[in-house]
Amino acid sequence: MQRGFVDPQLKLHLDYLESELGDGEWFAGAAFSVADIQLSFPLEAFAARGGLDAGYPRLSAFLQRIHDRLAYRRALERGGEYRLG
Repeated sequence: MQRGFVDPQLKLHLDYLESELGDGEWFAGAAFSVADIQLSFPLEAFAARGGLDAGYPRLSAFLQRIHDRLAYRRALERGGEYRLG
C-alpha cells in the first residue's frame, strides 16, 4: 500500500507544490498569506520524515523563509519546540 499508492501520491503532491512556487517566495503571490501558514505544516512533516530532499529546492527554501520569520521564532519561544513523528 505504502509503495504502491501512498509514496507516488506524496511525490505527485510535492512535485506540484514545488512547481507552484515557481520563481516566487510565497504560494499565493508576492506577499506572505494564510496559504503559506497552512502549507507550512504539511511541509514541516515531510521535512521531518526526510521527504524534502535536494529534489525540492523551492520547498526547502520556502520552509527556511518560514523559519526566518520573526513571528515563527516568537511562536517557538512562547510554545516551545515541537516534534513531528
